[in-house]
Amino acid sequence: MHPKLITSPSNPIIKDIKSLDQRKRRKETGLFLVEGLRSVIEGMELGASLKYIAYHTDSKEKEDIKRCVSYCNNCGGLALEVNDLVLEKISRKDNPQSVIGVFEQKFHKLSEINKNDTNRSYIVLEQVRDPGNLGTIIRTIDAVGADGVILIDQCCDPYSVECIRATMGSTFSVPIFTATLDEFKSWAKDWTGDIIGTTLQSSIDFREVTPKKPLLLMMGNEQAGLSEDLRGIATTCIRLPMNGRADSLNLSVATGICLYALLEPWK
Repeated sequence: MHPKLITSPSNPIIKDIKSLDQRKRRKETGLFLVEGLRSVIEGMELGASLKYIAYHTDSKEKEDIKRCVSYCNNCGGLALEVNDLVLEKISRKDNPQSVIGVFEQKFHKLSEINKNDTNRSYIVLEQVRDPGNLGTIIRTIDAVGADGVILIDQCCDPYSVECIRATMGSTFSVPIFTATLDEFKSWAKDWTGDIIGTTLQSSIDFREVTPKKPLLLMMGNEQAGLSEDLRGIATTCIRLPMNGRADSLNLSVATGICLYALLEPWK
Protein backbone atom coordinates (compact mmCIF):
# COMPACT_ATOMS: atom_id res chain seq x y z
CA MET A 1 0.00 0.00 0.00
CA HIS A 2 1.36 3.42 -0.96
CA PRO A 3 1.79 6.06 1.77
CA LYS A 4 -1.11 8.48 2.20
CA LEU A 5 -0.20 12.17 1.85
CA ILE A 6 -1.85 14.31 4.55
CA THR A 7 -1.28 18.06 4.78
CA SER A 8 -4.21 19.14 6.97
CA PRO A 9 -4.07 18.85 10.80
CA SER A 10 -7.87 18.52 10.77
CA ASN A 11 -7.76 15.27 8.80
CA PRO A 12 -9.84 12.61 10.62
CA ILE A 13 -6.92 10.15 10.75
CA ILE A 14 -4.71 12.81 12.34
CA LYS A 15 -7.44 13.64 14.85
CA ASP A 16 -7.71 9.96 15.78
CA ILE A 17 -3.96 9.73 16.31
CA LYS A 18 -3.96 12.94 18.34
CA SER A 19 -6.74 11.55 20.54
CA LEU A 20 -4.26 8.94 21.85
CA ASP A 21 -3.08 11.71 24.18
CA GLN A 22 -6.10 10.68 26.28
CA ARG A 23 -5.96 7.61 28.52
CA LYS A 24 -9.59 6.81 27.80
CA ARG A 25 -8.91 6.70 24.07
CA ARG A 26 -5.78 4.58 24.50
CA LYS A 27 -7.81 2.11 26.52
CA GLU A 28 -10.57 2.01 23.90
CA THR A 29 -8.23 1.46 20.96
CA GLY A 30 -5.38 -0.49 22.58
CA LEU A 31 -2.95 1.81 20.78
CA PHE A 32 -0.23 4.26 21.87
CA LEU A 33 2.09 6.90 20.42
CA VAL A 34 5.86 6.61 20.04
CA GLU A 35 7.91 9.65 19.04
CA GLY A 36 11.23 9.45 17.24
CA LEU A 37 12.78 7.17 14.61
CA ARG A 38 15.04 5.37 17.07
CA SER A 39 12.16 4.29 19.32
CA VAL A 40 9.99 3.30 16.36
CA ILE A 41 12.76 1.10 14.98
CA GLU A 42 13.22 -0.43 18.46
CA GLY A 43 9.57 -1.46 18.39
CA MET A 44 9.91 -2.87 14.89
CA GLU A 45 13.00 -4.90 15.75
CA LEU A 46 11.16 -6.47 18.68
CA GLY A 47 8.12 -7.37 16.61
CA ALA A 48 5.59 -4.85 17.93
CA SER A 49 2.54 -4.27 15.74
CA LEU A 50 2.80 -0.90 13.97
CA LYS A 51 -0.59 0.54 12.97
CA TYR A 52 0.48 3.99 11.74
CA ILE A 53 3.78 5.56 10.81
CA ALA A 54 3.75 9.32 10.23
CA TYR A 55 6.90 10.88 8.81
CA HIS A 56 7.90 14.24 7.35
CA THR A 57 7.72 14.38 3.58
CA ASP A 58 11.34 15.57 3.43
CA SER A 59 12.41 12.19 4.90
CA LYS A 60 10.56 9.93 2.48
CA GLU A 61 13.66 8.86 0.52
CA LYS A 62 15.68 7.82 3.58
CA GLU A 63 16.29 4.09 3.86
CA ASP A 64 15.14 3.92 7.50
CA ILE A 65 11.85 5.56 6.55
CA LYS A 66 11.34 3.15 3.66
CA ARG A 67 12.00 0.31 6.09
CA CYS A 68 9.38 1.70 8.51
CA VAL A 69 6.82 2.05 5.72
CA SER A 70 7.42 -1.53 4.58
CA TYR A 71 7.11 -2.87 8.12
CA CYS A 72 3.91 -0.88 8.71
CA ASN A 73 2.42 -2.29 5.49
CA ASN A 74 3.32 -5.82 6.59
CA CYS A 75 1.48 -5.18 9.87
CA GLY A 76 -1.61 -4.14 7.93
CA GLY A 77 -1.08 -0.54 9.04
CA LEU A 78 -1.09 2.78 7.21
CA ALA A 79 1.92 4.96 6.36
CA LEU A 80 1.32 8.72 6.41
CA GLU A 81 3.50 11.29 4.65
CA VAL A 82 2.92 14.59 6.46
CA ASN A 83 4.17 18.17 6.81
CA ASP A 84 5.30 20.32 9.76
CA LEU A 85 1.76 21.39 10.67
CA VAL A 86 0.56 17.79 10.98
CA LEU A 87 3.58 16.69 13.04
CA GLU A 88 3.05 19.64 15.37
CA LYS A 89 -0.59 18.62 15.76
CA ILE A 90 0.27 15.04 16.72
CA SER A 91 3.29 15.73 18.91
CA ARG A 92 3.29 17.34 22.35
CA LYS A 93 6.79 18.73 21.86
CA ASP A 94 7.67 22.28 20.80
CA ASN A 95 10.12 20.79 18.28
CA PRO A 96 8.38 17.60 17.17
CA GLN A 97 10.22 14.53 15.94
CA SER A 98 10.11 13.87 12.20
CA VAL A 99 8.76 10.34 12.78
CA ILE A 100 5.84 9.24 14.96
CA GLY A 101 4.58 5.69 15.23
CA VAL A 102 1.35 4.24 16.60
CA PHE A 103 1.75 0.74 18.03
CA GLU A 104 -0.51 -1.84 19.69
CA GLN A 105 -0.28 -2.04 23.48
CA LYS A 106 0.73 -5.32 25.06
CA PHE A 107 -0.13 -6.37 28.62
CA HIS A 108 0.74 -9.70 30.24
CA LYS A 109 -0.91 -11.79 32.97
CA LEU A 110 0.81 -13.14 36.07
CA SER A 111 -0.02 -16.68 34.94
CA GLU A 112 2.52 -16.25 32.12
CA ILE A 113 5.43 -16.06 34.60
CA ASN A 114 7.31 -19.31 35.21
CA LYS A 115 7.75 -19.40 38.97
CA ASN A 116 10.21 -22.29 38.71
CA ASP A 117 12.72 -20.34 36.66
CA THR A 118 15.31 -19.39 39.28
CA ASN A 119 17.04 -16.89 36.98
CA ARG A 120 14.07 -14.52 36.95
CA SER A 121 13.57 -11.17 38.67
CA TYR A 122 10.59 -8.83 38.53
CA ILE A 123 9.90 -5.36 39.90
CA VAL A 124 6.51 -4.87 41.54
CA LEU A 125 5.14 -1.30 41.59
CA GLU A 126 2.15 -0.38 43.74
CA GLN A 127 -0.02 2.56 42.65
CA VAL A 128 2.79 4.55 41.03
CA ARG A 129 1.37 7.94 40.03
CA ASP A 130 4.11 9.69 38.06
CA PRO A 131 4.48 8.53 34.43
CA GLY A 132 8.02 9.91 34.31
CA ASN A 133 8.95 7.72 37.27
CA LEU A 134 7.34 4.67 35.70
CA GLY A 135 9.05 5.22 32.36
CA THR A 136 12.44 5.70 33.99
CA ILE A 137 11.97 2.53 36.04
CA ILE A 138 11.08 0.54 32.91
CA ARG A 139 14.22 1.86 31.22
CA THR A 140 16.30 0.88 34.27
CA ILE A 141 14.75 -2.60 34.34
CA ASP A 142 15.84 -2.99 30.73
CA ALA A 143 19.34 -1.70 31.49
CA VAL A 144 19.97 -4.02 34.46
CA GLY A 145 18.52 -7.04 32.66
CA ALA A 146 15.54 -7.78 34.91
CA ASP A 147 12.59 -9.64 33.41
CA GLY A 148 9.56 -7.39 33.73
CA VAL A 149 7.45 -4.97 35.74
CA ILE A 150 4.28 -5.90 37.63
CA LEU A 151 1.82 -3.02 38.10
CA ILE A 152 -0.48 -3.37 41.12
CA ASP A 153 -3.87 -1.66 41.24
CA GLN A 154 -4.28 1.92 40.01
CA CYS A 155 -0.87 2.75 38.57
CA CYS A 156 -0.47 5.49 35.99
CA ASP A 157 -0.73 4.42 32.35
CA PRO A 158 2.50 2.78 31.11
CA TYR A 159 1.49 3.76 27.58
CA SER A 160 1.04 7.48 28.19
CA VAL A 161 3.16 9.80 26.05
CA GLU A 162 5.16 10.93 29.11
CA CYS A 163 5.91 7.37 30.22
CA ILE A 164 6.82 6.16 26.73
CA ARG A 165 9.13 9.13 26.26
CA ALA A 166 10.93 8.32 29.53
CA THR A 167 11.44 4.67 28.56
CA MET A 168 13.50 5.67 25.48
CA GLY A 169 12.23 2.59 23.63
CA SER A 170 12.58 0.13 26.53
CA THR A 171 8.80 -0.31 26.71
CA PHE A 172 9.16 -2.79 23.85
CA SER A 173 11.70 -5.01 25.64
CA VAL A 174 10.28 -5.01 29.19
CA PRO A 175 7.13 -7.12 29.66
CA ILE A 176 4.37 -5.26 31.52
CA PHE A 177 2.16 -7.32 33.86
CA THR A 178 -0.96 -6.01 35.60
CA ALA A 179 -2.89 -7.32 38.61
CA THR A 180 -5.08 -6.23 41.48
CA LEU A 181 -3.64 -6.34 44.98
CA ASP A 182 -5.67 -9.46 45.83
CA GLU A 183 -4.63 -11.21 42.61
CA PHE A 184 -0.98 -10.51 43.28
CA LYS A 185 -1.10 -11.64 46.92
CA SER A 186 -2.75 -14.92 45.93
CA TRP A 187 -0.30 -15.50 43.07
CA ALA A 188 2.78 -14.72 45.21
CA LYS A 189 1.90 -17.22 47.97
CA ASP A 190 4.02 -20.00 46.49
CA TRP A 191 6.87 -17.83 45.20
CA THR A 192 10.03 -19.90 45.67
CA GLY A 193 12.57 -17.08 45.96
CA ASP A 194 12.73 -13.85 47.96
CA ILE A 195 10.08 -11.15 47.98
CA ILE A 196 11.83 -7.95 49.02
CA GLY A 197 9.93 -4.85 50.05
CA THR A 198 11.31 -1.34 50.46
CA THR A 199 10.14 0.42 53.60
CA LEU A 200 11.42 2.22 56.67
CA GLN A 201 9.39 0.01 58.99
CA SER A 202 11.26 -2.99 60.49
CA SER A 203 13.78 -3.02 57.67
CA ILE A 204 17.50 -3.62 57.23
CA ASP A 205 20.16 -1.78 55.21
CA PHE A 206 19.91 -2.81 51.55
CA ARG A 207 23.65 -3.53 51.48
CA GLU A 208 23.22 -6.33 54.02
CA VAL A 209 20.94 -8.42 51.81
CA THR A 210 21.92 -11.29 49.53
CA PRO A 211 18.63 -12.21 47.90
CA LYS A 212 17.56 -15.63 46.71
CA LYS A 213 16.31 -15.90 43.16
CA PRO A 214 13.76 -15.84 41.68
CA LEU A 215 13.29 -12.33 43.04
CA LEU A 216 10.34 -9.99 43.45
CA LEU A 217 11.37 -6.44 44.36
CA MET A 218 8.37 -4.41 45.61
CA MET A 219 8.33 -0.60 45.49
CA GLY A 220 5.48 1.52 46.83
CA ASN A 221 3.59 4.66 45.94
CA GLU A 222 5.57 7.94 45.77
CA GLN A 223 3.76 9.46 48.76
CA ALA A 224 2.49 6.55 50.85
CA GLY A 225 5.21 3.98 50.19
CA LEU A 226 4.56 0.25 50.24
CA SER A 227 1.18 -0.77 51.68
CA GLU A 228 0.84 -2.89 54.81
CA ASP A 229 -0.64 -5.65 52.63
CA LEU A 230 2.53 -5.95 50.55
CA ARG A 231 4.86 -5.49 53.51
CA GLY A 232 3.07 -8.46 55.02
CA ILE A 233 4.07 -10.83 52.22
CA ALA A 234 7.71 -9.69 52.01
CA THR A 235 10.36 -12.18 53.08
CA THR A 236 12.68 -9.22 53.77
CA CYS A 237 12.18 -5.46 53.99
CA ILE A 238 15.06 -3.15 53.12
CA ARG A 239 15.78 0.57 53.35
CA LEU A 240 18.16 3.04 51.76
CA PRO A 241 19.97 5.00 54.51
CA MET A 242 19.43 8.77 54.47
CA ASN A 243 22.72 10.28 55.65
CA GLY A 244 21.98 13.91 54.84
CA ARG A 245 19.04 16.21 55.53
CA ALA A 246 16.84 14.65 52.82
CA ASP A 247 14.51 12.03 54.27
CA SER A 248 13.57 10.29 51.02
CA LEU A 249 14.60 9.61 47.42
CA ASN A 250 12.75 9.89 44.13
CA LEU A 251 11.03 6.57 43.42
CA SER A 252 12.85 5.90 40.16
CA VAL A 253 16.23 6.70 41.72
CA ALA A 254 15.54 4.42 44.70
CA THR A 255 14.40 1.63 42.39
CA GLY A 256 17.54 1.96 40.29
CA ILE A 257 19.82 1.73 43.33
CA CYS A 258 17.99 -1.33 44.63
CA LEU A 259 18.00 -3.05 41.26
CA TYR A 260 21.73 -2.73 40.73
CA ALA A 261 22.54 -3.61 44.34
CA LEU A 262 20.34 -6.72 44.37
CA LEU A 263 20.85 -8.00 40.82
CA GLU A 264 24.47 -7.20 40.07
CA PRO A 265 25.89 -9.98 42.30
CA TRP A 266 24.34 -12.47 39.86
CA LYS A 267 25.86 -10.93 36.76
